[in-house]
Amino acid sequence: MAPVRQIFPTPLDDLDDDALFAAYAHPEERLWVRANMVSSLDGAASLEGRSGGLSSPADKRVFRVLRALADVVLVGASTVRAEGYAAVLPKETAPERRAAAGQPPTAAIAVVTRSLDLDLGSRLFSGPRRSLVVTCAAAGEERLAAAAEVADVVVAGDDGVDLRRAVDALAERGLRRVLCEGGPGVLAQAVAAGVVDELCLTLSPQLAAGSASRILAGPALDPAVRFRLASVLQEQDELLLRYSCS
Repeated sequence: MAPVRQIFPTPLDDLDDDALFAAYAHPEERLWVRANMVSSLDGAASLEGRSGGLSSPADKRVFRVLRALADVVLVGASTVRAEGYAAVLPKETAPERRAAAGQPPTAAIAVVTRSLDLDLGSRLFSGPRRSLVVTCAAAGEERLAAAAEVADVVVAGDDGVDLRRAVDALAERGLRRVLCEGGPGVLAQAVAAGVVDELCLTLSPQLAAGSASRILAGPALDPAVRFRLASVLQEQDELLLRYSCS
């Protein structure tokens, strides 16, 4: 495995796990929404419909660190289906670190879905920690009742999911460290709602072309939302960027 080094703000060579956890530590005692995405050099957020083709060992290391730090992973239903999401297992994160921080062994998964078109018998709803479904009243009483049998249901909106209400509802449940893994539609809604505090973006050294979405897919933001560069990590030809909302 190639070493990961930090080139901004302070040059550091060969970051171990302790250094990575320190680099991505959350602000204390406040709600913090962090997005984590990967992109090709020309802006594609996936290859052949999945983000895995853009990933690398360093990206996967940071992915695990971010999940280990999070209280909840927020993700859209279309991404759940495309990427084959399952509940987070303790072996995939760092349960000893989480225990020391007073957190449960794993982060919960919270799926954003307007229609509740989900496979409620999938591995997403049979893990060691109960998943959440973030939806709206338009999903209908029958589907809401079915989802409530296997997940904790958060109704955040009437005709559509209101991401600000959703994030506030998660915080009320003690889930204050929110990791948004997309996809592009959900991330666009979250940025438009003004709830994203930080963006972690892995820049994969590939050109993809094609019709794949960018990391945000939605109406133009007016005005555009500006972020401030917080850190830059490097593994060979790949950059792992972290931006804070200014």
